[in-house]
Amino acid sequence: MKTLSLFKSAFFIACIALFTACSDSNDDTDGGNGGGEETEQILFNNGTEIGNGEQNFLVKESHTIRKGTYVLKGWVYIEDGATLTIEPGTVIKGDKDTKAALIAKRGGKLIAKGTAAEPIIFTSNQAKGSRKPGDWGGIILCGKAKNNIDIVDGMQIEGGVDAKHGGNNDEDNSGVISYVRIEYAGYPFATDQEINGLTMGSVGRGTQIDHVQVSYSNDDSFEWFGGTVNAKYLVAYHGWDDDFDTDNGYSGKLQFLLSVKNPKIADQSLSNGFESDNNANGTTDEPYTKAVFSNVTLIGPMGQATDFANTTQYVTGDGLNPNNGSRLGIFQAAIQIRRNSRLNLFNSVATGYPVGLLLDNQKGTTQKWATDGILKLQNNVFAGMGITGSDINKQANGWTDQLSTDGTNVTDATKASFSSTFFKKEGNNNTVLDNISDLKLKQPNSKEANPNYGPVSGSPVLGLGAFTDAALNDAFFTKVNYSGAFASDSDNDNWLKGWTNFDPQNTTY
Repeated sequence: MKTLSLFKSAFFIACIALFTACSDSNDDTDGGNGGGEETEQILFNNGTEIGNGEQNFLVKESHTIRKGTYVLKGWVYIEDGATLTIEPGTVIKGDKDTKAALIAKRGGKLIAKGTAAEPIIFTSNQAKGSRKPGDWGGIILCGKAKNNIDIVDGMQIEGGVDAKHGGNNDEDNSGVISYVRIEYAGYPFATDQEINGLTMGSVGRGTQIDHVQVSYSNDDSFEWFGGTVNAKYLVAYHGWDDDFDTDNGYSGKLQFLLSVKNPKIADQSLSNGFESDNNANGTTDEPYTKAVFSNVTLIGPMGQATDFANTTQYVTGDGLNPNNGSRLGIFQAAIQIRRNSRLNLFNSVATGYPVGLLLDNQKGTTQKWATDGILKLQNNVFAGMGITGSDINKQANGWTDQLSTDGTNVTDATKASFSSTFFKKEGNNNTVLDNISDLKLKQPNSKEANPNYGPVSGSPVLGLGAFTDAALNDAFFTKVNYSGAFASDSDNDNWLKGWTNFDPQNTTY
């Protein structure tokens, strides 16, 4: 009798599952494995939830998430050999209670390939008007490319999750992230253990990353730990900490990036546009962090409000403080390169930071790489900075444009900082403008509808771009004649159109 009863129950459950798969709520959703026999379940609650809420939910087979709206629950791991494909137009809301996160382990693939008309959206499951940074975890990709910590056993990814990254395959493929928005990610699992909006650990150049917007991340918007993956058309909007953070031997190529700060949101660790380290200890372990960036626009906090002050009294979170352990701080530099990083930045624009460039020698000899022509900044424009450069990280009483060779103390107060002198060096062809308005951008701040950060006619960035340096001699780079992320203020040149959202707080999903 018990056997018969169990058979009837199983038959009844199977019928319900079949009905659910064909229901109107997510009528294209089967959570299946590409049409083959389904042997594992990844969708729950009538096909509306991805994962069962546990912090060790493993996806071991390949599945397709059909276009629809879902809630991501718990930590969902895409295991080695599995592929999770998400159809264009899909909305996935990260569950706050289970600290939801989506993690592709080494050998696993995430295929999130949206379109300009139908981007894939990862966002908070909180109600409109109540969303805050850190409502859920975020997205992590772990690959098999090189890093400078451990390529044998692998390097532990940050954020508290159970995943390692690294290997010897710089061509490794972790999937596709294209036309994707990631909003309100970055739940802090412990002190200094937040997941970023998009975290990439040793991701190889076989992976496709383009047209990705990270908004209101509770930590960095984008962070790379080693790896070789390239990327184009990235947007970091109103992030809590750094916008583009490169570490542990990351050596990819990137072009057409935008970051926009909210003047009321900064991290206790001091927020930057760029932050770059070779590794945490500033060693010369290889591969070096030597990413090559071109055509970046960084919109800093200064100039966005007439009463702006870089103080903790002013930087109050703009009503978005999640009160989840993350603490507010102040802003620091548009570009901070330290700890033996060899980052290169070309043809870019930055406005309105307390410091333009900060090259510090606190750990390592970062300034030496600049002197030797290995660390390069060329054809860039600073506008409306507090000071052009500083050599001291987190300077106690405000930053000064004075020379420091150790990154801790002023070495010679009568000399300009190394950072300032290097940026202004004649051969680098960089420009310093006193006022943000001198840059002549269509929209030089962060809170207007239909954003357009392109240069208007007569802007000094037009005609400034150059691709003669050997670091840019690669088919990846689109050879353009302007600095910054946009060719003009024309709608035709505004690659933000259609797929981005600069007001996710008031969007109904």
